[in-house]
Amino acid sequence: MFNEMGKMLEKSLSILPSLKSPGETLDELHAKTKDVVKDAGESLSRLATPSSMATGRIPCPAAANGAADCKMAADRLCQSKGFKEGKSLSTDSVEACSAKVLIPGRTRKPGDCRTDNFVTRALCQ
Repeated sequence: MFNEMGKMLEKSLSILPSLKSPGETLDELHAKTKDVVKDAGESLSRLATPSSMATGRIPCPAAANGAADCKMAADRLCQSKGFKEGKSLSTDSVEACSAKVLIPGRTRKPGDCRTDNFVTRALCQ
C-alpha cells in the first residue's frame, strides 16, 4: 500500500515540472545569492579602492571669507598622487602660537595663536 502511494506521489510530481526538489531550490538560491554578493562587492570596491585614496598632510589655505578651504587641499593631495581631484575624508587641526605666549606673566592676546587645518586623507577621482 505504501509502495502504491509512493508511485502515485511520484507520478503527480512528474506532472508538475515547475516544482523543484528542496536541494535544487537551495542550489539555485545559493547561486543567486553569490551573484548578488559578488556584484555588491564589486560596486563597493569601485567606490573606494585603496588605490583611489591618498594620504598625506596638505595645509588647507584660507578662503576669501577666512575659513579653511579643505577642498582645495584635498585636490592638491590627490593631484600629488596622479589623480584629478579629491574629496576630504580626514582632517587635522593644530593651534600654532607665537613665542610671545611662552613669556612668563604675559597674558595671551587674541592674535597670538591661529588654527591651521590640514587634509590627511582624501578620496581621489
